[in-house]
Amino acid sequence: MAKKLVAVTACAAGIAHTYMAAEAIEKAAKELGYEVKVETDGAIGAENKLTEEDIESADLVVVAADIKIDPIRFTGKRLFVTDSNDAINDGKAVIEKAEQEAVVFGKKGGKVGKIQIGSNKEKTTFFTHVMSGISYMLPMVIAAGLILTIANLYAFQKDDMGRIVKWGFDTHTQMGMLMSNLFQVGQVGFKLMIPLFAGFVANSIADKPAIAPAMIGAYISNDPELLHAKAGGGFIAAMLVAFIVGYFVLLLKKIKWPKILQPIVLIMIIPFIATLFISLMVFYVIGKPIAGGMDGLYSWLNWINTNSASAPIVLGAVIGAMIGFDLGGPVNKTALIFGTAIFTDTMTKYGIQGANFVPGTAAQAAISVAPLGVWLASMIWKNKFSKDEKTAASAALGMGLVGVTEGAIPFVASDPLRMIIANVSGSAMAGGLVAATGCKFYGGIGSPLGTFIGYIEQPIPFVTWILCVSAGICVTALIIGLTRSNAVIEAAKSVDE
Repeated sequence: MAKKLVAVTACAAGIAHTYMAAEAIEKAAKELGYEVKVETDGAIGAENKLTEEDIESADLVVVAADIKIDPIRFTGKRLFVTDSNDAINDGKAVIEKAEQEAVVFGKKGGKVGKIQIGSNKEKTTFFTHVMSGISYMLPMVIAAGLILTIANLYAFQKDDMGRIVKWGFDTHTQMGMLMSNLFQVGQVGFKLMIPLFAGFVANSIADKPAIAPAMIGAYISNDPELLHAKAGGGFIAAMLVAFIVGYFVLLLKKIKWPKILQPIVLIMIIPFIATLFISLMVFYVIGKPIAGGMDGLYSWLNWINTNSASAPIVLGAVIGAMIGFDLGGPVNKTALIFGTAIFTDTMTKYGIQGANFVPGTAAQAAISVAPLGVWLASMIWKNKFSKDEKTAASAALGMGLVGVTEGAIPFVASDPLRMIIANVSGSAMAGGLVAATGCKFYGGIGSPLGTFIGYIEQPIPFVTWILCVSAGICVTALIIGLTRSNAVIEAAKSVDE
């Protein structure tokens, strides 16, 4: 009777590596004479799911995953844990190693891969938790971004001569109403993706009881009205909320709760206490600095605008840098609001000839630099990006072309320092160049396509805007490609961003 092997494969994005690892294990197992069944835990959920009978009859269990897989159902079975990349590279070697090193799960003190039997702990890192959140956020980023992209293309209304006269949806027509609704769908997706990210970062730290508190806390921290601020805290605030909630829930789980309460501790008591705790933290600890920071930031920009009449390049570069800093977060939104407010105020006071175009134009020039920069880097330095990262970069290309800066968020969340430096540098370059060349953005979209889909006054029609924005994109791509360390590259490939 043939030996039986069961396996589970999973990667962070749940797209390519999950299925590649499954295929490699199936092929190798058959070559080694095993009867094999592989469960894939991908972006659409578990497929070919292992039954109790499958596990009970298995001689060997292999988990090739880059995200947290609960091993409890494999108690009593010989279990070997590795990552998806090892399985893809050499499935046969993984199985042979499993035959030698697999240990019975549930035997106290035993160690299976990263799992310490008896302690119920994993050796995880900041990167592991963040990538777990990204794996759940990524499908929403892509879906919402592409829907927003399609709707945005219909938002530019033209006159009888074919000239774009304004941005908006003609809701008197069926197509206009449909696209208006789709645009709102995309906005809902972007509003929910950050709480979703926070919820599953917290889940990676402390399991299911942490999901609801982290999602609620992240939502509050990103709602300007609730915070009484000009903008929410973006993904940076969400990440802070996620880690606070995660480790707070871990502390709550260590409490020896009375037996009468134990059945409801995980589903009621801990989520309730943690949600109350993080809500108060956001309102009275995190929220006030965000509100104060936004007010201070706006005042600082006003000061720069007042004192930089002879140096618009400085203002353009500062606005551009702010756009690239947090990709739709409070700093980004403040720059956009400031640019619009300055243009509106100066046009009302001095007319179109005396209006200050610099802040608004710089913001629009910078808005697509981050997503298009990461896409360009993924095309030039292909060996420094995993296949799933390239898929995400392709989605970022679509978003960037219509001025949706959030397409780069997954990359920033996974490698904040390097990516923020790259995005800020490239965005500042684009903002500074359009200010230096005297470009004036009247309407349209901020990407290189904006020179065709919109109205931008520029020294050399079409060309100047494309060159200025493209220069920023190239700077961002160059910094990303040159600064990606070997550790980050290997982590990205094994975790399969």
